[in-house]
Amino acid sequence: MNDFKFTIKSTRFDENYNPSGNTRITTNFANLARGSSRQGNLRNALMMIDNRFNSLAHWDNPKGDRYSVELEIVSAEIDVEGNGKTFPVIEILKTHIVDKKTHQRIAGIVGNNFSSYVRDYDFSVRLLEANNGKSGFSLPENFGELHGNLFKSFVNSPVYQENFNKKPVICLSVSSKNIYQRTEYQHPVLGYEYQQNELSLTDHYFNKMGLQARYFMPANSVAPLAFYFTGDLLNDYTDLELISTISTMETFQKIYRPEIYNANSAAGQCYQPSLNNQDHSLTRIVYDREERSQLAIEQGKFTEEHFIKPYQSVLEQWSAHYVL
Repeated sequence: MNDFKFTIKSTRFDENYNPSGNTRITTNFANLARGSSRQGNLRNALMMIDNRFNSLAHWDNPKGDRYSVELEIVSAEIDVEGNGKTFPVIEILKTHIVDKKTHQRIAGIVGNNFSSYVRDYDFSVRLLEANNGKSGFSLPENFGELHGNLFKSFVNSPVYQENFNKKPVICLSVSSKNIYQRTEYQHPVLGYEYQQNELSLTDHYFNKMGLQARYFMPANSVAPLAFYFTGDLLNDYTDLELISTISTMETFQKIYRPEIYNANSAAGQCYQPSLNNQDHSLTRIVYDREERSQLAIEQGKFTEEHFIKPYQSVLEQWSAHYVL
């Protein structure tokens, strides 16, 4: 079977950002941009990103104000039947680095945050239904395979190749169910590498997207971040590209998961994250985690109704025969 056709739409994420009413436009971002605190939220988040970027890119930057980061939300839509009717399947974030000394605008990394209607369907509909009322935990059949194949198809599509010159890097929180051990290896930008004791459900899910994970705690961070990538994370990207991802995603994690990423003490040699950690500080940014959880369920059901059920046989047949 032929691959589906993808199209890309992009929206600048700045202090004037307004979430669109008819696309997902990443739940996390939309959450920050609603309510009476919306502009202050956005302005403070962007300031945190710039400050963190400059603290990491400290060489030839004596005042710590040489760089700023611009963000672009990239939404990938899929046309299953080839009739122009599309469904938004994947959202990622593209960073751009502005060097105010040389007046250059440098491409950063694409990926960073990752959002997906089909992932909401997998985790908030299929997984819940598979374990509803059951004593043990079990995964639905072929869990994550359709989603993984859709992601790989997008990254290898002509529209991705035309718009981006490197593979995506997704940066997420570490799992609170796992234990992380610090190694002796220290990368000049990514910091100390950590290794976990076992694969998480997210790791297995992202493996089906063709992504593997490494865990690093950058300088002056308090917890490691999970970096999901293909290829060679340490050699395929420049220092500034990596810093753009760290500064952006660490800022969002401080807002989303302050118990881990805005804790008042740093991870030690052996570390298990905890969302119950009371010894943490809050940012000045208002974020509604309850709304985010509810939206994931709503959007999972929306995906089932408007994407999975209408195209189920086509999607199943395509995924079963999909080969990179």
